[in-house]
Amino acid sequence: MAAAEKTPVRGTGSVALDSALTWVDARFPLISTWKAHLAEYYAPKNFNFWYYFGSLAMLVLALQIVTGIFLTMNYKPDANLAFASVEYIMREVPGGWIIRYMHSTGASAFFICVYLHMFRSLLYGSHRKPRELLWIFGVLIYLCLMGEAFFGYLLPWGQMSYWGAQVIINLFSAIPFVGPDISLWIRGDYVISDATLNRFFALHVIAIPLILLGLVVAHLLALHEVGSNNPDGIEIKKHKDAKGVPLDGIPFHPYYTVKDIFGVVVFLIVFAIVVFFAPEMGGYFLEANNFIPANPLQTPPHIAPVWYFTPYYSILRSVPPLFNSQFPGVVAMGVSVMILFALPWLDRGAVKSIRYRGTYFKAALTAFVVVFLVLGYLGTEPTTVWGQFGSWLGNVDRATVVARVCSVIYFLFFILMPWYTKVDKTKPEPERVTH
Repeated sequence: MAAAEKTPVRGTGSVALDSALTWVDARFPLISTWKAHLAEYYAPKNFNFWYYFGSLAMLVLALQIVTGIFLTMNYKPDANLAFASVEYIMREVPGGWIIRYMHSTGASAFFICVYLHMFRSLLYGSHRKPRELLWIFGVLIYLCLMGEAFFGYLLPWGQMSYWGAQVIINLFSAIPFVGPDISLWIRGDYVISDATLNRFFALHVIAIPLILLGLVVAHLLALHEVGSNNPDGIEIKKHKDAKGVPLDGIPFHPYYTVKDIFGVVVFLIVFAIVVFFAPEMGGYFLEANNFIPANPLQTPPHIAPVWYFTPYYSILRSVPPLFNSQFPGVVAMGVSVMILFALPWLDRGAVKSIRYRGTYFKAALTAFVVVFLVLGYLGTEPTTVWGQFGSWLGNVDRATVVARVCSVIYFLFFILMPWYTKVDKTKPEPERVTH
C-alpha cells in the first residue's frame, strides 16, 4: 500500500497520539510490524511452562548487552591493568559490583535458558518440517553464544581465565599441518598476551554481539513465518475460520505477553537471589582461581572450563590420544556440537511431540539428558575424582571410563535416531490442539 493510502491509526484515545502514529506509519511500518508480530500473530492456545525460555533468553541477552556496556566504561583491555580494573569495578565504582555480578550470573542464565529452550524443541519436535531453518538459526545462535562466552571468559585476566584460554587455544594446535598457525592467529602472539586480550575484547564487545543480534532477528522472522510449534506438535494453520484466523490460535498480544511477563517476574526473583546471595554459585559461575591475577608461571592444579562447556570438554578428554596427539578428541568435541545441525533430517518419526511418541524415543531422550548432565559434571572435576579401577583394567580412572561410555551414548542418540524414530510405535495425533 502506498504511504498516502495507509489507513489512519485509531483507538489510542488521544487525537494527537493518533495523528503522530499515522504520520510515523506512513513513513515506517510501525503498526503493520506490531500487528504482524504481536497483535495479529496467532500462536497455539496450548503453550505451557516450556515456552517461557525463548522469551527469557531474549531478556537475558538484553541484560547482558546493557550490563556489558556499563562494564566497558571502566574496564581496561590491557594485560597489566585488566585484573585491577575488574577489582576497581567491584570495589570503587558505585554499583559496579552488582553490574559485574549481574553480567557473570547472566552468562550462566543465558545458557540455562538456551539449553532448556533446545530441550523443549526435542520434546515437541520444533526442529521438524517446516521449521528446519528455524532450528539451524537457533544452533547458529548457540555457537555464537559459545564464542561470546569464551572470548569474555579471558577478560577478567584471572588465573582460570588465562589458563582456560591457554588450554582451549592449544587444542587447535592438534589439527594436523595448520593447527599451530591457527593457534597463533587466534592468540595474535606466541603466548597468551596483551594482543590476545585486545582481540578477544573486540570480538566479545563488538563483533560477536552484532552477529548474535542478527541471528536472533533471523530466528524470530523465521519463527513468525512458519508459526510456533505447540506441545501437540500439530499445525494450527490447518484449521482456520472464514477470516483466515486459526481456530486453535490466539493473538500473541495480550495473551502470551502477559504470560511471559509472569515468567519474567519469577525469573528476576530467582536471578536476584543468585546475584545477592550466591553470585559465585559454589565456584560454578565464578571460580575461586579467577579472583587471583593471571600468572603465566604458575599453573592451577585443575583447569576446567565454565560449566556450560564441560559436557563437550568431557568428550574431548574421554577420547584417547593418537600418536601423542589430541586431534581425535578435538574432532569428537567438534562433531558433538556440529551434529546438532543435522537433527531435523535425522528425526524420521511419524509424529513430532513426545506426547505421542513411543518408548524408543522416550528412552533415548532420557538417556541423552542423563549422559549430558553426567558429562557436564565430570568436565568440572579432575579425572581422578572417582579414583581408578585397578591394575586389572590398566589403572584407568573411573571417571574417564564413565565419560567414554557417556560419550558413546551421546553420539548413538543421533546416529541411531533415523532407526529408532522410524520403527517407534506412536499414538495418532489429534486433529485439533488439546488443553
